[in-house]
Amino acid sequence: MQISARGDYAVRAALSLAAAYPALLSTQTISTEQDMPRKFLEAVLADLRRAGIVRAQRGAEGGYTLAQPPREVTIGAVLRAVEGPLAGVRGLRPEETKYEGVAQHLPGFWVAVRASLRRVVDEVSLADVVAGRLPAHVRRLTTLPDAWEPR
Repeated sequence: MQISARGDYAVRAALSLAAAYPALLSTQTISTEQDMPRKFLEAVLADLRRAGIVRAQRGAEGGYTLAQPPREVTIGAVLRAVEGPLAGVRGLRPEETKYEGVAQHLPGFWVAVRASLRRVVDEVSLADVVAGRLPAHVRRLTTLPDAWEPR
């Protein structure tokens, strides 16, 4: 899985909003705090607003806040709001793939890849990350011998 700059910025902005919840934060505050371009951040926040993850309030005292408490917003929901489906194969969902011959069992593998990804991104909330309390099964993944090694 490749996380684009858009996905990374969306998660970081959502974490800023989670830490401040239920207070409003301006785009300038988030941009400065997370060291990201303000115009790009505004586009990302617009995607998150359309997805119902954040809400905006206009005016001098306006800004953005999460639409739900941080414990109810998963990292997966934030990523999907800006990236679309997390596991695609040539533009198809894994269960939509079909192969012949020696690759005939490959769709099951793609579905397993998606399921393993979901076990992380859909089971970790913004509140978990802000508090530094990852679920045990996710924390264990970070302790595998080669987890921090590039491949």
